[in-house]
Amino acid sequence: MIRLENVTKTFRGARVLDGISLNVDLGERIALIGSNGAGKTTLIRCLLGEYVHDGVVTVDGINPRKARAEVLAQVGFVPQLPPPLKMPVGQLINFAAGLCGTEPARIDDIARRLGLQIDGIRSRQFVRLSGGMKQKLLIAIALGRDARLLIMDEPAANLDPEARKIFFDILAERVKDATMIMSSHRLDEVSALVNRVIEMDTGRIVLDDKVADMGTLHSRLDCQIVLKHADPAIAKALESWKFSFDPASTAWSGEIAGADRLRFLGVVSRYTGLVTKLDMTERPH
Repeated sequence: MIRLENVTKTFRGARVLDGISLNVDLGERIALIGSNGAGKTTLIRCLLGEYVHDGVVTVDGINPRKARAEVLAQVGFVPQLPPPLKMPVGQLINFAAGLCGTEPARIDDIARRLGLQIDGIRSRQFVRLSGGMKQKLLIAIALGRDARLLIMDEPAANLDPEARKIFFDILAERVKDATMIMSSHRLDEVSALVNRVIEMDTGRIVLDDKVADMGTLHSRLDCQIVLKHADPAIAKALESWKFSFDPASTAWSGEIAGADRLRFLGVVSRYTGLVTKLDMTERPH
């Protein structure tokens, strides 16, 4: 459904995406992880056709830069930062519903499930809502339609714990009919939903791990993590997994069970700014 081939993006001489090549199939649910500045948001913006870039990006065979309206008609998008819209909430819901061919009531229903008292804020300008209210409304607009592709950039960042749980419950209802890409700092939060983990660092993909195969739950994985430099915080975390450290190569090595793969990646994702390479190799049966 998505193809990226040698995608490179530069801002003011700094290479933010460095030759990204990636294929995403229909039905895949991807956790896109990495530290701030890794390139996650830039990659998402290229998928949405917002940036000029080198290399090839297609969604269902369509170039999103050249045919944005056609691509965005298939996409439900939750941005990391809400746009500064002065449009009243009720008008925004009607506009968004008309744009994507859905009923405003569907957006209202999801907003209410997330705990947003939609009827009391219809006349209020979107820009004057609290951060959590904006996020709930943007999620409701993205999920209140039959999008084949859901792209969400830190979608749960401003949600309270109850809304967070409901949000992931709603996503779980869509796993059979949508491809999902979720940028997140918290892999533990999305681990029950995803079947692929892609980690980025300094504009490159440093890990691409498909976890859909149930056979991997019973496997053993040899793992090596190479760091930019030694660090006591990640050392403490990896020692609890019984990993050993080689000072000469600044690399940690160890073994994990297949069933613990996502939990382990969730731990490592807290330190992505330190990781230069992560290899996970399944042992032969």
